[in-house]
Amino acid sequence: MHSVLVIEDDEGPRTDLVDYLALKDFQVTGAGTTAAAWAVLDQAERDGALPAVIVLDLSLPDGHGFDFAREVRRRHGLACGIIMLTGFSSVDDKVEGLASGADIYLVKHASLREIEANIRSLLRRVDESAPGGVPAAVPPPPPPAPDWHLDTTTWRLTSPQGATTLLTATEYACVAKLMGNRGAVTSRADLIAALDRPSMRYNDRNLDGLISRLRRKVVQSLGEELPVSVIYGVGYTFRPATGAAAGAPTGTATGDATAAP
Repeated sequence: MHSVLVIEDDEGPRTDLVDYLALKDFQVTGAGTTAAAWAVLDQAERDGALPAVIVLDLSLPDGHGFDFAREVRRRHGLACGIIMLTGFSSVDDKVEGLASGADIYLVKHASLREIEANIRSLLRRVDESAPGGVPAAVPPPPPPAPDWHLDTTTWRLTSPQGATTLLTATEYACVAKLMGNRGAVTSRADLIAALDRPSMRYNDRNLDGLISRLRRKVVQSLGEELPVSVIYGVGYTFRPATGAAAGAPTGTATGDATAAP
């Protein structure tokens, strides 16, 4: 049974969501403050059973959801999936939420069924890494290969030297689109369309920021530069492996590499 931590200061919506998810066979804990949430997480860490997913409000009486998400990422990395569920719907808030570590950003008019669907979608990634989850038959990380590999089931990016890192939903959609058009130029319009979703609207500025953050993450996590080049005035390209024959397929991906699950 997957565990979910719901952090919401309004008792009514918190109780509704906790009760609904419990009926859907989740193990659910509710918290109304960041202090209460940290107490739950600290105990879960001692028990070796961190929540698989955290559903997080932004406006809390003793802290802000952005700061909480950043601290979760600092302490626990990608062990917990994070879904922000808030009344703040501006583009700036969504960008800040994703930048602070959220995998998914939802506004509060989302139905209980929609929240459940997003949790189940996110669990496809966190199953592998979350101690609180029940690991399914997830394939092992691919062995070292001479090229980059993107696993579309676990959202794991593997470097030619075999080092791996887990991508967020937005990072996955970006890399999958570029690798799906490997060796050719992916226009800005096509890349923005691949990233577009109800919880986030991208433009040229947001796209450049995402690519920049993704490059830094790959260098810091894998010790190698992501082979993505900007084609000024056109878009981006995922460069073929050095020495690859012209027109030969390079890189590997499992499943559909055109959009995030």
